[in-house]
Amino acid sequence: MKFRTLPNTDLTISEVGFGVWTVATDWWGTHTDEEAIALLRQARDAGITFFDTADTYANGRGETLLRDAFGPNPQDVIYATKFGYDIYNTSAEERRGQQELPHRFDREFVRFACEQSLQRLGVEQIPLWQIHNARISGVFEDEIWEILEELKNEGKIRHAGVALGPANGWITEGNGYLKHRPIAALQIIYNLLEQWPGNEFFPAAREREVGLLVRVPHSSGMLEGHYTPDTVFPPNDHRRHRPRSWLLNGIKKLETLDFLTENGATLGQQAIKFILSEPLVASVLPNIYNAEQLREFAAAPDLPDLTPADLERLAELTQINFGVPEEKMHVKGESMSVLEEWEKERMAVEAGNK
Repeated sequence: MKFRTLPNTDLTISEVGFGVWTVATDWWGTHTDEEAIALLRQARDAGITFFDTADTYANGRGETLLRDAFGPNPQDVIYATKFGYDIYNTSAEERRGQQELPHRFDREFVRFACEQSLQRLGVEQIPLWQIHNARISGVFEDEIWEILEELKNEGKIRHAGVALGPANGWITEGNGYLKHRPIAALQIIYNLLEQWPGNEFFPAAREREVGLLVRVPHSSGMLEGHYTPDTVFPPNDHRRHRPRSWLLNGIKKLETLDFLTENGATLGQQAIKFILSEPLVASVLPNIYNAEQLREFAAAPDLPDLTPADLERLAELTQINFGVPEEKMHVKGESMSVLEEWEKERMAVEAGNK
């Protein structure tokens, strides 16, 4: 394993981290507490020191799993968790679903949420506390940053960051936080097949020296290289909601990437190396849900870096959508590309926040 330090912080974290949502929720299959704890401990044994979770993951289960796996105030791992959703004043049915819960950022609630996460994690201080799916309002409202500064001064959190959600806050929000608020990290979606709009944040992050945390590095499993046209996802699996064209087009794109595995590395490992080729990225958070996959991904940082020729070839493939005609979506009688739909959604969100 190799390690990187989040710029302007004292947090040195493993280049491959562990996104706890895969074992805490049922979006990627079901794990018992014993299975999840065993996998978390195996991750630590493989050199992974950075574990990212959220209070919303199965109503706090992600945090309690970490406490049960590593005990109180562990010295050999670093936690990041998230806050902002009100999981305390919503019904069990609402929390079980995949719909979005209401946000709350008033002083009373934020302090309460912090205390609850501290207790569930079994720690006296949260190393990195992130606003979960942050809205544009958080860029302009000073109170939340005053509260976060108070919590820092009290020693309850060490650093504050932002985790973005594409469906509920993205380009405008991310660049707003980067440029106007003192964040220690920005968590984004970015991968070889879905570079935009994650790469929109690189210029501001570079200018402000803010480290990036990257989730979904394998494009929801596509870049692990195991899907076939016959792949069917379980009913609770969030990939089931992707259109079938995503599966079929993705498999075609992978045919152009065979050169990445000629040196014996797996496609999943090279997908991680591609992201780590960007110095701004402090840690990559693959979706880990079994021991074999854990070993594969944890070994990625120690493999040779992608060569300049590899990166140039990937840039050329990106320009031609990896040889696959750009997918079209039909929205309200209109035909538009996926990228055009992303932009239309972003503009609608931005307009609604003015």
